[in-house]
Amino acid sequence: MSDALTLRPARASDAEAIGQLHADSWRRHYRGAFSEAYLDGDIEADRNEVWTARLAAPSSSDVTLVAEHRDELLGFVHAIGDDDPQWGSLIDNLHVRYDQQRRGVGRLLMAAAGPAVAERSRHSGLYLWVLQQNTRAQDFYRALGGTCVEQAPCPPPGGQPGRLHGHPFRLRFAWHDASDLRDI
Repeated sequence: MSDALTLRPARASDAEAIGQLHADSWRRHYRGAFSEAYLDGDIEADRNEVWTARLAAPSSSDVTLVAEHRDELLGFVHAIGDDDPQWGSLIDNLHVRYDQQRRGVGRLLMAAAGPAVAERSRHSGLYLWVLQQNTRAQDFYRALGGTCVEQAPCPPPGGQPGRLHGHPFRLRFAWHDASDLRDI
């Protein structure tokens, strides 16, 4: 990655670009888990609405960072501080533009988000959920020191029934101390 890659806190004006990247990522990686009708529908509007709300009134314990190159969004990460009493803070979203994957963008986002959310949280742990079918992401999280600790049924996006295809499962990956990601 070029020296011009920058990480910064997300702003409300980033909501549309983040929503588009989020929708594109789901369309590429969630086929077979989410229904085709949902993925081929207007998920950009759905994701834009979510990100507009999140970035308009961010929680003081949450962290949303974007990675840019020459003002172009390459990826983002969103963490929710102290989400779970056992596991700690949640990496709720980590998405990197498809043509930028395997170039270190995700690693940089995780290396920044882990310590940033740890500074705002009472619990040192960090976790995320990944679809069982997404083996590339699982390999990435293992390379960052994450451990798969649990398998569970995947709830539908937005908590609405009828958007899943089959019975997909998700895996919980956990880190004992989010600050350790600083050193990856």
